[in-house]
Parts: sequence; structure tokens; C-alpha cells
Amino acid sequence: MAKPKSGRPTTHKHKKQFGQNFLNNGRIIDQIVAAIRPLPEDHMVEIGPGEAALTTPLIDRVKKLDIIEIDNDLIGPLKIKFAIKPAFNLHHTDALKFDYSTLLSESENSIRIVGNLPYNISSPLMFHLLKYADKISDMHFMLQKEVVNRITANPGGKTFGRLSVMIQYACETEYLFTVGPENFTPPPKVESAIIRLIPHKIKPFIADDEKTFADVVRQSFSLKRKTLRNNLKGWLDADQIESLGIDPGVRAETLPLERFVQMANLYYKLKTQA
Repeated sequence: MAKPKSGRPTTHKHKKQFGQNFLNNGRIIDQIVAAIRPLPEDHMVEIGPGEAALTTPLIDRVKKLDIIEIDNDLIGPLKIKFAIKPAFNLHHTDALKFDYSTLLSESENSIRIVGNLPYNISSPLMFHLLKYADKISDMHFMLQKEVVNRITANPGGKTFGRLSVMIQYACETEYLFTVGPENFTPPPKVESAIIRLIPHKIKPFIADDEKTFADVVRQSFSLKRKTLRNNLKGWLDADQIESLGIDPGVRAETLPLERFVQMANLYYKLKTQA
């Protein structure tokens, strides 16, 4: 993220391979911070700080702020600007490979995560973060608006799919607000949006085996226009799907989360009994 427009102009060369589009609007930054509601006792993690537009208002408001940044050219400026801050802790690493559990001290139960996520890695990064869901109290992300729409979609809509099911299984989701391309340097070709994800302390529906659940969800959506009968061929037959009260002739996008859990649990039961 970049400095607000009132700040010093950036000289950083934005890199397409890192999906760098930095925020430049102070009003939007204030709106994001207000949504996050940082508290003095918080241990926060910022992924991809860029030119520190969000880092700057957060660093003095929280107990600890771990920064995850991959771009070599941004490491020096971040150290120069924040090294003297007690909360600052920089990790020069790939957010997709980082072990977030290592950030917690023995006295801590959870971390809070924020970030302007590059469009090209947003989905795999969120799936990686869900591995640590029991150690995360909440996440606030700037994402491509289309991705936020997919995450928060309801069954039956065109945007409801695998990403919707997997994120909603793990988290409570909330679309907060839209951010137009004019608020970034360089401006992206799409709109962005802010989303809040709160990992469930107790999941509303429990999969007996979460890997099996992920596999069944993926298979259910494998061919978008195909029915469950076709997509789950070799996994569950029509009679087995019907035994759950589910019409095998419907498409996956029409089903609520609970139904995917039921199908996964049945498949896991049959697999383990075989």
C-alpha cells in the first residue's frame, strides 16, 4: 500500500509479478482502519505493506505489528521508516509459504491479519491462512471486488462456488465496502473491496475429515454446468446422494454449505468402511 496523496510521492517501481497496486487515498485508508478497529493489546500481522499506507496508522496503535513482505526493494525503506518503533517486526519472506503459527508467543492465543492482497495470489493465500484459522481472531483484506462477491455469495447465485463454500465453512464473511481503481497507484483495471473474515470458534457444520470435505467440494464444482450426478460420478452415486435428501440432478451452486458437509461425511464414511 502506498502513502496517502498528501504524502511524499513514491519512487518505487511497481512490479507486475507481485501484483502491486498501492493505495493513495487517505480517506480510504482511514475507512479501512476504522473497520479494523485496532486495539492497544492487539498482535497484528500485515501482509504486503507496500509503501506503508496502512502500516503507518497501525504501528502506533497496536502492541505488535508483524510485517510480511517479499519485495527486496521495499525492505530497506520499511526498516528505515519503522525500525525504531517497538511494535515493528519485519519478515522478508513469501506470504504463501510462511508459518503464521510461529508469530504467537506462549502468552498469546491469536493474531489479527490485514492486507492489500495481490489479485494473482489472493485465493491461494487465503486457503493457506485457513490452515491457521484456530490462531487467527479476524482478517481484513482488500481484494478484487469479484473475489469478495464470490466469497460472500449465497447459494443459487452465479458467483456462488468452491471459494464461497470453503471460506464460509471456516469463517463468518462480511462485505464491508467498495474501493474504486482511482484510489490506487497504478490504478488497476477492476474495482476492489474490503472484506472481513472471522474464523468460526465453533463451526456451524462439522466435516468428519476436512481434506475429504475439500476434495468433495472441489469435485462437486469441477464442471460448472454439470449436475451433482455427473460431477460426483465415482464418488457418490445418485441413490447415495438422494439418501441425504439431495436431488442428484441439481448443480452444486444451488446447495447450501450444510449439504456439502453431508455429502463429504457420507463419502468419508463409505471410504473408511470399504
